[in-house]
Amino acid sequence: MEQLDVVVIGAGVVGLAVGRALALAGREVMVLEKEQSIGTGVSSRNSEVVHAGLYYAPGSLKARLCVRGKELLYQLCGQRGVSVNACGKLVVATDEAQLPALHALAAQSAANGVPVSLLTASEARALEPALQCVAALHSPTTGIVDSHGLMLALQGDLERAGGMVALESAVVAGQATPEGLVLTVQSPGLPALQVQARTVVNAAALHACSVARGIQGVPAEHVPQEHFAKGSYYTLAGKAPFGRLVYPAPQGAWLGVHLTLDLGGQAKFGPDLEWLNVATPDAIDYTVDPQRADGFYEAVRRYWPVLPDGALQPSYSGVRPKIYGPGEAAPDFRIDGPAVHGVPGLVNLFGIESPGLTSAMAIGEYVSQMDV
Repeated sequence: MEQLDVVVIGAGVVGLAVGRALALAGREVMVLEKEQSIGTGVSSRNSEVVHAGLYYAPGSLKARLCVRGKELLYQLCGQRGVSVNACGKLVVATDEAQLPALHALAAQSAANGVPVSLLTASEARALEPALQCVAALHSPTTGIVDSHGLMLALQGDLERAGGMVALESAVVAGQATPEGLVLTVQSPGLPALQVQARTVVNAAALHACSVARGIQGVPAEHVPQEHFAKGSYYTLAGKAPFGRLVYPAPQGAWLGVHLTLDLGGQAKFGPDLEWLNVATPDAIDYTVDPQRADGFYEAVRRYWPVLPDGALQPSYSGVRPKIYGPGEAAPDFRIDGPAVHGVPGLVNLFGIESPGLTSAMAIGEYVSQMDV
């Protein structure tokens, strides 16, 4: 049986960031990825937004790791030449009833140490003339990033520090033993391989709950029930009317259909929210239903009323690895170590949805400082 120091399960942005941080801390790291390349799951199907930290309860892991992660992300992108643009964002109230939510968001942002400013309608239009609103919250540190370029930079740092990424290596079972965690790894066309690791970090995103459930010795009460929520995106035909991201005032755990930009300046709208009735990630259909466009037009025209008919084209979709269901309050990130579940050497990352991309490097830093 092969003996390893650290195994990270999943080579998405969070798994790579965790592996990098542990390798830089002097650990010997192997990142196992079941797909043929890095970052093909949740990490390749998102808005690529660098979140500022507006939306999360002060003191929560989401708030702390988003703010810290944003700082580390911008720093790494500058050092490694990864494309990033701190273009800023406007969160807009389109009627008077939304003003309390906007002011509450401003107060929460201040509590999280995030710079924001409240703008009148005329001040907002001075920044974005196409915008219709009664007020807006300006977040200057929100941005967009080349998520694949970021992952390549994280992988490069990981490998320079002596770590490795093994592709087409699926963890299909595991067992907690007194000597460490034993994982069964399956690769195409090869017999199953057993490896024993001192530390295992489960960063398997949509598969994290099922991976944890498959490790014998992990108490069932410490593995949440996974839920899958699909978000579809539509691209805008023609030139983008905005130079910043535009978000509606938040509605509970959902941030609404927002306008984001890619690094080439192309505008896209989304995601919407569609709870899926599927048991496993393998059953997910990522096709964007053109019929969902009607809801996009209605939502977007609240802040951009001149959106032309026929201007939105179906683009792509992503699925969020949620650990709560429809109508339930969104929980914090769960970074469950031995102090939570009692299994030495195991860290489970559950519910790492937005702002997971922004928080990835801070999650890596956090895990590297745990006693595992």
